[in-house]
Amino acid sequence: MRQVFLIERLTTDLQGKVVRGRKGTVERSVGVTSLGTKQANPERLLELNRGHWQIENRLHHVRDVTYDEDRSQVRRGNRPHAMASLRNVAISLLRLAGASNIAACTRELNRHPEAVASLIGL
Repeated sequence: MRQVFLIERLTTDLQGKVVRGRKGTVERSVGVTSLGTKQANPERLLELNRGHWQIENRLHHVRDVTYDEDRSQVRRGNRPHAMASLRNVAISLLRLAGASNIAACTRELNRHPEAVASLIGL
């Protein structure tokens, strides 16, 4: 452990106005890192933290919402890991093909399964 840091987030409404008079308007998160101050100043630590959430929003949110992964009935052996890997491959292929809306693209491919072959290069 080389550094401990605190990140404070202020909650706003959809118009960017500060929400007052409600509990939870300020969220504080404490972090620990092995990076020294020369490797990661406060701006870099914030950038790394935001990068983590970008991954969460771009991948895990899609897996949770679009593919409804949390309600999967696959629970035995290596099958859950295999299914998660297949979902990751599908998301990656769609992003590489330029899809910005994974859900819409998945619905389109469900209607046109022959297009999947061209997506994977067959």
